[in-house]
Amino acid sequence: MAPVAKAMKAATLPAIDGNVLGDPAWRDAPQIAGFSQTTPDEGQPATEETIVRVVYTNDMLYVGVVCYDRSPDQIIVADSRRDAALDDMDSFRMVLDTYRDLQNGFIFGTNPAGVEYDAQVSNEGSGGGFAGGPRAQAGSGGGVNVNWDGSWTVQTEIGDYGWSAEFAIPFRTLRFTSGEAQVWGVNFQRTIRRMREKAFWAPLPRQFDLPRVSLAGTLEGLDIPDPRNLQITPYVLAQGGRDVPVDAFERVGPDADFGVDLKYSLTTSLTLDATYNTDFAQVEADEQQINLDRFNLFFPEKRPFFLENAGIFSAGQPGSVELFFSRRIGIGPNGEAVPIVGGARVSGDAAGMKIGFLNMQTAQIGEAGIPGNNFGVARVRRELRNRSFIGGLFTNRQGVGDFAGTDDYNRLVSIDGQLGIGRYGSVSGFLARSVTPGLSDDQYAFRIGTGYNSERWLLDAGYVEVAQNFNPEVGFLQRTAYRSGNVLIFHRYRPDFFGFHELRPHISYTGYWGFDDFYESGFMHIDNHWEWASGFEIHTGMNITHEGVREDFTILDDVVVPAGSYDHQEAMLVALTDQGKAVSGRMQAVIGGFFGGDRVALSPTLRLRSGDRFNSEWSLSRNIVDLPGGRFTTNLFRVRLSYSFTPSLYVQSLVQYNDAADLWSANFRFGWVQTAGTGLFIVFNQTNGFDRLLLPGVDSQTVVVKYSRLFNVLH
Repeated sequence: MAPVAKAMKAATLPAIDGNVLGDPAWRDAPQIAGFSQTTPDEGQPATEETIVRVVYTNDMLYVGVVCYDRSPDQIIVADSRRDAALDDMDSFRMVLDTYRDLQNGFIFGTNPAGVEYDAQVSNEGSGGGFAGGPRAQAGSGGGVNVNWDGSWTVQTEIGDYGWSAEFAIPFRTLRFTSGEAQVWGVNFQRTIRRMREKAFWAPLPRQFDLPRVSLAGTLEGLDIPDPRNLQITPYVLAQGGRDVPVDAFERVGPDADFGVDLKYSLTTSLTLDATYNTDFAQVEADEQQINLDRFNLFFPEKRPFFLENAGIFSAGQPGSVELFFSRRIGIGPNGEAVPIVGGARVSGDAAGMKIGFLNMQTAQIGEAGIPGNNFGVARVRRELRNRSFIGGLFTNRQGVGDFAGTDDYNRLVSIDGQLGIGRYGSVSGFLARSVTPGLSDDQYAFRIGTGYNSERWLLDAGYVEVAQNFNPEVGFLQRTAYRSGNVLIFHRYRPDFFGFHELRPHISYTGYWGFDDFYESGFMHIDNHWEWASGFEIHTGMNITHEGVREDFTILDDVVVPAGSYDHQEAMLVALTDQGKAVSGRMQAVIGGFFGGDRVALSPTLRLRSGDRFNSEWSLSRNIVDLPGGRFTTNLFRVRLSYSFTPSLYVQSLVQYNDAADLWSANFRFGWVQTAGTGLFIVFNQTNGFDRLLLPGVDSQTVVVKYSRLFNVLH
């Protein structure tokens, strides 16, 4: 039986200073308590008491939490950055299923330093496979979208009792069905890092986490009028830089620009977002990748406008067959950035349906011969009982302007769905067809899959087919023209010997065949994860691989992999120390056969932090390859540095070196965040070849100063 919590109309407003125990506004509010563990002792009461209270006004939802701790000097606070991963430190999170559809929701969280953490949940955090299955990466559409930034505040306090937090969340930040009497799904999570403890108010089995809103409790007592919401966010920007086209610097700029975003609540559950002269200068640069294969690399979406409500538009197979991939908007045929003139999105809930409509216009670039493009996307999805849904998607790219022909377009239509079976099982799939001028037959793709996720067993199997001419130009395909099958058998076991917390033996296989039955790729992974209660973890695995190469391809420089079939085995070892420590590390080694030769792939990562202000991550990806056609070594070095003066004032850097491309890049960002991702940002980018690293000249260098501010026109 799911627990029930009561919200109370506020007689006096909380001060929002983190002092819950001393604030009379919380005194008469009903207590929400009784947390139970999923880790380390599943089903047992939490070792420390947590008390939550909820009050509200016509405009605001207030949540006060007291996290009692008998050893407050041992509280771990590892990060002050917005949206920092809260699993590696003491923290508190809540999920609000405001539609009470048991599939979607909003997450808000903090740590004792007062960091603001928020996210949107779609399909219970599933990344597009089965409910409860592996999650999509942050920012990739489905799953848990950590890159969503809402407008809300939180303050915290540390005392001899432990620590406490006060949240103030405007109702206009949320989306919910119309009507004053609201009944929402809710769950709360407390993490006590030094004991590696996760505890929830509404109990969860060990295989699930906070996004499992179908197992959340109920929040009653909300009696609120429909909020009005009109937000306008203008920005101004100045930038300058210089490039080296050949052998002499060419100064770029300085120049100035401006733009504006608008958000308007058509109803309490349906939102209009509009943008003009869209800019994403504050977004972190992409992580470089080295491609030692013949298939497309996937780079996740990071731009804020496309990330809000991205889960509504998500369809297909994440990272492999994305039927809609917003990163296609604003990117030219050769990967160059194309200015976005503007656009609009309507998303939310209407007539019991999740709906999303998106229209964006990109600029024509005359000197490069790139036409303007209009991108249209329509998505509908009906949520059904027991984690089930059925949906449809339509995408359209239409070339416009002087460089666009009459047949310069691409379209796609698809249906997808999921059927929940019992508490742990599901069947899901999609069927899609593209339309491209000049192509007729074989423009389809489909997937059917099934999964089961209980406390002990995770089972998954699926089949995918992508036809020869399937061409989703507003989507993403990792590879084309194939049939593929996959199976996963994964077991969780919690022993009570040798200090183990959990063992996770598993085996998986994925194979790819061409339509001529040519065996293109096969990957069998046999592994066990050995996790100790101390936080130390090792993975001991082996891979059995097959690669069928149809045509010779150049893997790097002048090293050629001839056409043929290659069967190999490789050992795969991973070791992790406790990621909650001030010094932690991760090491992955893959050693074995590779395209008729041998490869040693080493990926060490070192994380160093000082308190909650300074964080750094140093990583190296090194491949030592010896093939019949030649030998080579690649290195991709990456370092992230971050210093937070306060949770809203920070400096960050991302420095990368890719010796395969002879490329250094640096991205430095200063941010003074005010609310919902707005504020002052100063960004410096530099890119140059390694042979020019110590010379005064650089290949490209830009400096951008951007200021944006959110105005609430309607209150």
